Amino acid sequence: MSIVVQKFGGTSLADTDKIKNVARAVVKEKELGNDVIVVVSAMGHTTDNLIKLAHEISAHPSEREMDMLMSTGEQVSIALLTMAIQEMGYSAVSMTGAQVGILTEETHSKARIVDIKTDKLTQHIEDGKIIIVAGFQGVTKKGEITTLGRGGSDTSAVAIAAAMKVDRCDIYSDVEGIYTTDPRVVPTAQKLKEISYEEMLELARVGANVLHPRSVETAKQFNVPMRLRSSFKLDDLGTLIIGVDEMEIYKPVTGLACDNSQVRVVICDVPDKPGNAGKLFTLLAKYELSVDMIIQSYARSHDNTNDIAFTIDKDDLTRFCAFKDEITKLMNPSNIHIDEDIAKVSIVGAGMIDRPGIASMMFETLARENVNIKMISTSEIKISCLVEKFNAKKAVQALCKTFELDGAEAAVVKGTLPD
Repeated sequence: MSIVVQKFGGTSLADTDKIKNVARAVVKEKELGNDVIVVVSAMGHTTDNLIKLAHEISAHPSEREMDMLMSTGEQVSIALLTMAIQEMGYSAVSMTGAQVGILTEETHSKARIVDIKTDKLTQHIEDGKIIIVAGFQGVTKKGEITTLGRGGSDTSAVAIAAAMKVDRCDIYSDVEGIYTTDPRVVPTAQKLKEISYEEMLELARVGANVLHPRSVETAKQFNVPMRLRSSFKLDDLGTLIIGVDEMEIYKPVTGLACDNSQVRVVICDVPDKPGNAGKLFTLLAKYELSVDMIIQSYARSHDNTNDIAFTIDKDDLTRFCAFKDEITKLMNPSNIHIDEDIAKVSIVGAGMIDRPGIASMMFETLARENVNIKMISTSEIKISCLVEKFNAKKAVQALCKTFELDGAEAAVVKGTLPD
């Protein structure tokens, strides 16, 4: 008998009717002859409401107490879903992350999983029970409750799937699969039947919001087949995410994503001398700021200075501004320019490896549309361009035509676009 891990997000569990619908999806899998482990998020908007409550009490609540608070959301979901499955006549049991034995680092709010004990899971499976696990949470060796940060429930599901060596991990949400681009912007965007871990990982990193990169990284590391499926269309198999060696590559570009959640920072007229860039990014690391795109201009001969530009997440802008004076003292720039009116448009495809001309096609397309490129970053299977936010929609639509991502044979990922 096979074991299948199913994960359901907050939108799939938003009310009791939807919880009953999830129960039917779980039972359907059980009736196919599979053992089932279900990982769930908190009910829709529960996490936001808990955060709001915390900030009504304290402007700066401790991370430990926030983890204690936030972990309660998933406990509501597991109990209600277990009750719904039991009402259908099936044996089910709910478990918190601590009860399972999901061990994490001793870090609050964004801990990483270091080990998963499988003894209790295995015993419940042998007893014929459907297991409902609280995602997004774990416990340290000292017994402290932790949460896993953004995408934590997806990561919990894939990590459990890897630990239990299951046949597949199905991630259910309110979308039907991975799309070439956001169907709200390009209505003819098509759903992919398959996509590689590598492509999905790049798309997740550049703004496709259907899966968190951490979950895809874990699936790739342990070779866990994943399916992204809709909890509202249970007969739709969605999109299969597998290793690139296990699929044919027909198109150089598989998908396109747009991310408007970044901010460009330009440190202007920095003295051009060895070590300055190192000092800057060491300071950013000290304040735990992750940097995405980076570019440094050539030194200007008249004053021997250059500019260093990089992008950070918009959510980190307040924290960056809090230590901007330290950068000024350290680097002695003429100005620190912050540009929030930007969007990152990216094309991704394992088929572009060793395929010359893909970059030129992208840049020529943007030029024809009079879209100015502010920054560029690349990898073997990705090209990202920073553009002005008001040009993002036009850029996405034009690139979809150039790379044939809007036709009947295209393959897919949903991203985010500015309104």
